[in-house]
Amino acid sequence: MEMVPNRELFVDFATSQPEYIVLSDGLMREMPWRGSGVAIPMFSIRSDADLGVGEFLDLKLLVDWSVQSGFHLVQLLPINDTSVHGMWWDSYPYSSLSVFALHPLYLRVQALSENITEDIKQEIQRARVQLDGKDVDYEATMAAKLSIAKKIYSQEKETILSSTSFQNFFSENQDWLRPYAAFCFLRDFFETSDHSQWGRFSLFSQDKLEKLVSKDSLHYDIVCFHYYIQYHLHMQLSEASEYARKKGVVLKGDLPIGVDRNSVDTWVYPSLFRMNTSTGAPPDYFDKNGQNWGFPTYNWEEMSKDNYAWWRARLTQMAKYFTAYRIDHILGFFRIWELPDHAVTGLCGKFRPSIPLSQEELEREGIWDFDRLSRPYIRQKFLVEKFGASWPIIASNFLNEHQKDHYEFKEDCNTEKKIASKLKSCIERSMFLEREALLRSNLFDLVKNIVLIRDPEDSKSFYPRFNLEDTSSFRELDEHSKNVLKRLYYDYYFHRQETLWRQNALKTLPVLLNSSDMLACGEDLGMIPSCVHPVMQELGLIGLRIQRMPNEPDLEFGIPSQYSYMTVCAPSCHDCSTLRAWWEEDEERRRRYFKNVVGSDLLPPDECTPEIVHFILRQHFEAPSMWTIIPLQDLLALKEEYTTRPAAEETINDPTNPKHYWRYRVHVTLESLLEDKDLITEIKGLVRGSGRSYPPLDEVEASTDLEKQPVANGKQKVHSVN
Repeated sequence: MEMVPNRELFVDFATSQPEYIVLSDGLMREMPWRGSGVAIPMFSIRSDADLGVGEFLDLKLLVDWSVQSGFHLVQLLPINDTSVHGMWWDSYPYSSLSVFALHPLYLRVQALSENITEDIKQEIQRARVQLDGKDVDYEATMAAKLSIAKKIYSQEKETILSSTSFQNFFSENQDWLRPYAAFCFLRDFFETSDHSQWGRFSLFSQDKLEKLVSKDSLHYDIVCFHYYIQYHLHMQLSEASEYARKKGVVLKGDLPIGVDRNSVDTWVYPSLFRMNTSTGAPPDYFDKNGQNWGFPTYNWEEMSKDNYAWWRARLTQMAKYFTAYRIDHILGFFRIWELPDHAVTGLCGKFRPSIPLSQEELEREGIWDFDRLSRPYIRQKFLVEKFGASWPIIASNFLNEHQKDHYEFKEDCNTEKKIASKLKSCIERSMFLEREALLRSNLFDLVKNIVLIRDPEDSKSFYPRFNLEDTSSFRELDEHSKNVLKRLYYDYYFHRQETLWRQNALKTLPVLLNSSDMLACGEDLGMIPSCVHPVMQELGLIGLRIQRMPNEPDLEFGIPSQYSYMTVCAPSCHDCSTLRAWWEEDEERRRRYFKNVVGSDLLPPDECTPEIVHFILRQHFEAPSMWTIIPLQDLLALKEEYTTRPAAEETINDPTNPKHYWRYRVHVTLESLLEDKDLITEIKGLVRGSGRSYPPLDEVEASTDLEKQPVANGKQKVHSVN
């Protein structure tokens, strides 16, 4: 940004008369500009008008509250359709059925028509009462909205589908809309999203698509219903997006790193995905077993052939609604943690791309017994330790003794998925008295008791198992082998990949960044390779800082006053407990924080009082970071009357649970928050007292009125703000 006086541009309109002229440098008018915002998932918002879940049109109220509170930004989680399973599992917002389609969950059905019949109005009112619960009832809400929408559609379809507005929408979006509607029809017809079960429709082709969406087909009305829903979702989100822009508020979206393996995208573009793999994250702050998200990994080589057209189309679509976006797990654009599709946990993976340990390299170091190192190392004493007196029964069902005192898994249970399936069958037959979860955990430990992972595509390439020193297989090796493997482990994870990963990111990330004018922020939490932050700095990407998860290995708590400008700082995020819950869940940690961060030798209060919340939030607002974005739950904790709900219930996601139900709803409506002048005043005081920019109400309204002033005849002076 330039630090020079405002410039004046003289334009001669004598020969050409444009209707409007707009010049803007966005919201960054000072150096360094610092803004703030609120983060809340779309589904968590509550209003007087919604049916059991936040809806796109509710964003207008949230924008109003944000402006009143001094915020320039509203951050959401992904809003794409996730209707894969037809049940509450679909509440997981990062497992997209389509990376282009919006989620029908966020539709306001009463806005579908101005001529809704009285009986449907009564049905909507009944649904509003029934669904107004503490948490989102995903299945009931989806069923109610689709049922009501179908009734309105049957009355309005001819009018809507023949309108110029719909025709324009269809024309601009048909490349993804037609396959999406066809997929939804086939999903419901075959009662599964697993397109491998669709017979002759398993393999996508343009010819098949044309027949599926043909006006002559018997199911054409069903296909058009999906067009109709997406059209109205687009119109409602566009209305909210335009409203936010006029109010000077940035809407920030979220770009998920993966797609569901049973999605429109894997059906239409199968060559872009490695369908025999799964993505996840190595062990970290959240889970000692790592995470397995279940998405297929990307075939970047194939994607590069058309200059990543699929990614460019995704960003172009997002930019219709958002001014900024968060790149979920930006580390995946450097390298992804890849697991075999038979894995359940996220521990035994490898990085893609990465440079493996070759058999020749290992042999030079005196490592020879590759079967011993790459197959589960199971001895009788391990079985006794894990299963006690029950070990012979466990062994007879799951293991073979291939040599004295050494066991191997039977063919029908030699992977995590096979173990889980067989164990469930055994439990159902009451073969074991022990708890299924404990047995599964112990059997998984055995199958993961390896030191090296053999590459399934190259038997002479190996990858060191994450945390290999924790395994009993490693502990029983000779000292020479231990020393060699420890050295190679450190080299694999922390040295040899850096240049490769840097090159990989510099191929892919610029394509994303150049696909739109949106401000890009990267979620760079977890195990960070040393090449990541230099690349992000080089590309102008904004990082994320969570105080309880500092990047510095020698710190327990981050120091907001030392954050760099090119960051977003926050006290918590959707992937961890809220500020209140974090404070209350660990007494010893709370004491350390109170002493080392607050600077007090007194005993901290057991509960996270509004005074504690104010102190922590003030730290973040005063940080040098470009953005401070606070979860709405943490803002509500500034006032005691909003803390009556148990803190643990306000957590949005549990990353250790792959089947977590994403259902948190704010317990106060946006209308009530807009009337709470005390809370607004306190938040506004934090924003203004920190020197952060805030949208002045009178100026926002004035700029809205002046924004599209007609250009006068002849010459007009246009100001450009640096």
